[in-house]
Amino acid sequence: MPEEPILVAVAWPYANAEIHVGNLTGAYLPADIFARYQRLRGRKVLMVSGSDSHGTPITVRADAEGSIPVDVYQRFHEGFLDLFLKAGITYDLFTSTHCENHFDIAQNVFLALKENGFLYKATQEQWYAPIQKRFLPDRYVEGTCYKCGYDGARSDQCDQCGSLLEAGKLLNPRSKIDGSTPELRETEHFFLDLGTLQSEVVKFLQEREDYWRPNVVRQSLGQIQADSLRGRPITRDLEWGIPVPIEGWNGKCLYVWFEAVIGYLSASLEWSKLNDQPEAWRDWWKNTDSRTYYFIGKDNIPFHAIIWPAELMGMRTKFDELIGSEPAVDFVLPYDVPANEFMNLEGKKISGSRNWAVYVRDFLTRYDPDALRYYLTVAMPESKDTDWDWKSFQTRNNDELVATWGNLANRVLSFTYKHWEGFVPEPGNLEVGDLALIKTIDEGFESVGKELEAVHLRAALAEAMRLASVVNKYLDQTAPWKLIKTDRDAAARVVYTALRAIDSLKVMFSPFLPFTSEKLHTFMGYTEPMFGEQSVETIQDSIGEHTALRYHPEKATGSWTPSQLAPGQVMVQPVPLFKKLDASIVEEERGRLG
Repeated sequence: MPEEPILVAVAWPYANAEIHVGNLTGAYLPADIFARYQRLRGRKVLMVSGSDSHGTPITVRADAEGSIPVDVYQRFHEGFLDLFLKAGITYDLFTSTHCENHFDIAQNVFLALKENGFLYKATQEQWYAPIQKRFLPDRYVEGTCYKCGYDGARSDQCDQCGSLLEAGKLLNPRSKIDGSTPELRETEHFFLDLGTLQSEVVKFLQEREDYWRPNVVRQSLGQIQADSLRGRPITRDLEWGIPVPIEGWNGKCLYVWFEAVIGYLSASLEWSKLNDQPEAWRDWWKNTDSRTYYFIGKDNIPFHAIIWPAELMGMRTKFDELIGSEPAVDFVLPYDVPANEFMNLEGKKISGSRNWAVYVRDFLTRYDPDALRYYLTVAMPESKDTDWDWKSFQTRNNDELVATWGNLANRVLSFTYKHWEGFVPEPGNLEVGDLALIKTIDEGFESVGKELEAVHLRAALAEAMRLASVVNKYLDQTAPWKLIKTDRDAAARVVYTALRAIDSLKVMFSPFLPFTSEKLHTFMGYTEPMFGEQSVETIQDSIGEHTALRYHPEKATGSWTPSQLAPGQVMVQPVPLFKKLDASIVEEERGRLG
């Protein structure tokens, strides 16, 4: 029986700022670890995302630079592609919201909701700047949150308490352009009728209470119980974005919070077209056997646990009819939204404006990607906020990554290569202790896999590292480096057993440490890669051209199965997988902050 399709939908980074370690551990890295594991399991995986190219974060940046939004978006988008390649984030498609495909899909989602009666027109009061003679979108207005009192809230959302806000209720509003006090004026917009869909959304959330992260369910249901869902505007007075597909609505576009989440769907359709399988997207979006996971940070919970499910419910079958896809059936709703909390830095909140951040591309000019991936996993904010600490990074790299796993692999492979002339030795008959070790390690595919299935990534990595310690203990007891002096055959048996264990551990570590796992795979004599390749491609359409990152799994041979290492296999001379870091880096790196 074929395995169920897995959609890995990853938060879309705003194309207005460099990605820092908090962003990476919040959504992009956990998604990649999960996707790599699911591919090893042989499941049909589609991992999609892209640059969130529209909205006020980009226009605010363009205004500050004296440039235009498209230039800002393209510059940061290219940086994202470079970063994800270097960090090993394997998107089947990382695209952009600023392309013809996304425009078409977002407009059809709008029309499907409208034709199904879940959109309505209404006038609302919105902040207007008399000096600029323009309406001010959400990020152009800051003030005091009327729910928690935070003085840096945007007019539509408070990042402190996570609440969605009504713009007109913001206290002490001020324009981010010049600090002036805006005034409220009426403007007409389309609204998503969330109130009509509330009972369906509540039922959807309650059905997932048993396995969703408590913070996601608690925040989502609590928000609805505290303040019932109501209509929310999905258009705004702004020209940078996707035009409203209704005659007479010039000068207004689709609100970025509404159209950006549609990117998961539009990217899936774009991937299908690029692969000459125009209906393949349905395997994940219309197949009741599929499981869809949304990897986001906690500030995005309302949009993915409440609003996006409501949009999917509201489209019903009308979207299929509009794009001519058959049969017309309802969308699959999110299976899980494993939102992470925030990562702080040296005890303080990460802040780009204060240069209190560790930017990933800068980090990778001095350190290896797997060292980064390891630390960001062991310090991942799965259930509470965590902290990047440079001393902790250096210690964990040296004491765990290098001393426990790296040293195990290097000393066994180097010893084997030297004493058996580059071949995996013939073990003869394995003894009870050897078989017990192999059994323990092989059972790790279940124990590590169970944690990965539940998106408990910290626990999964900890279990893999525990198993590496078990192999180290076995080697301490058997000491093949001493045994070879008196009984070469016995030493061969022990070394082969250790190599089998390392070969299996390599697979368990590979979703977390893909670069070094691929090296180790080669050292052990395998000639076909565990994972596929990534490439950057240019796509031309009526909007212009955009570049995209694509993962190609065709040559991947890795599988989530225990080692069957063959005696006599030709090895490649190994080198250490990881670098020990000097204590001096701690103060050097702290000196770069602020």
